[in-house]
Amino acid sequence: MAQILVRKVDDRLVRRLKASAQRNGRSLQAEVKTILEQNTPLDMKSARRLVDAIRKRLGNRRFDDSSALIRRERERR
Repeated sequence: MAQILVRKVDDRLVRRLKASAQRNGRSLQAEVKTILEQNTPLDMKSARRLVDAIRKRLGNRRFDDSSALIRRERERR
């Protein structure tokens, strides 16, 4: 697996990252990795693999149509 070295990171940014990592129960390294993963779009092939993996985990379950529930909630207000 590759490694990345980032030089000259502002101390204030490091403090904010450490605070964010602590709030999320992660190490600083895991926090930075999560931020990078969340902010780097997937190519179409990778996105399809991710969708397929999620579908496989969910199995053949069907989910109810929530539009009626939403409609009732809107009317209630």
